[in-house]
Amino acid sequence: MVLMLQRVGEMDEGNQTGVSEFQLLGISDSPEQQRVLFWMFLSMYLVTVVGNVLIILAIGSDSHLHSPMYFFLANLSFTDLFFVTNTIPKMLVNLQSQSKAISYAGCLTQLYFLVSLVTLDNLILATMAYDRYVAICRPLHYVTAMSPGICILLLILCWVLSALYGLTLTLLMTRVTFCASRKIHYIFCEMYVLLRLACSNTQTIHIVLITTGIFIFLSPFGFMIMSYIRIVRAILRIPSASSKYKAFSTCASHLAVVSLFYGTLCMVYLQPLQTYSMKDSVATVMYAVVTPMMNPFIYSLRNKDMHGALGRLLSGKAFQRLT
Repeated sequence: MVLMLQRVGEMDEGNQTGVSEFQLLGISDSPEQQRVLFWMFLSMYLVTVVGNVLIILAIGSDSHLHSPMYFFLANLSFTDLFFVTNTIPKMLVNLQSQSKAISYAGCLTQLYFLVSLVTLDNLILATMAYDRYVAICRPLHYVTAMSPGICILLLILCWVLSALYGLTLTLLMTRVTFCASRKIHYIFCEMYVLLRLACSNTQTIHIVLITTGIFIFLSPFGFMIMSYIRIVRAILRIPSASSKYKAFSTCASHLAVVSLFYGTLCMVYLQPLQTYSMKDSVATVMYAVVTPMMNPFIYSLRNKDMHGALGRLLSGKAFQRLT
């Protein structure tokens, strides 16, 4: 991917008005604030890495969690881990160094993985909603509808669609002509931030962003809403109060993650490009940093099975079984 973007950058050097690098200036120019931001983002990154790695290890080591729901959760944690690693390490280097430069190819590579992994998070969340729908509303068909082969096929489809979507938007960005100013007052290469530096007409790419966003993001979101409407109806028909609580508790963590993910995402992207401002940069940090950090806590604290698996993992029992 990096080599391809480097070749594209060399071929289109004339079209890019000599752009070879950008300057990621970050949120603040104050040295004192930069030190605070460095330790804040470093702490959040370490918490995110440790939390998501523990989720993956707990699911992999505990046979009680070898089910479709936790299979997708492990992949969600892997995606979040890759997601923060794509942006935060470079951000930390910039906060500590005098040079804030990122190469043109490096910026587009970061953009590609940012778009692809946000899309993948979205599609995996939709797949997890489908899993909960089948488990609660069609329990007799669950074994066949969510067989290992179908789960792997669904995951491959999520990865392929995400990679193609990220590649499409990144290739469109290679056709954008940038102005002389290459200063990005932000912490990583984000689509809307780059488009604000464009000198060429960005109407086409903005239309593509809106139309594809409706398909890639709003369609799965609508599917999740419809799934949970049916799930709530099915739960309300359960006569036992304890059974109702158990059925709802299996969905509560997923609902919390979906609300956090879409809440921050809609604040940023469901608006015209011209209105994008610093407050939207804060919202972008929310979905790019805070959401991946919070997901392990949400799933471990709200899920008794996951809570137990993490306890066994940290006590060493899971490793004893593996060895």
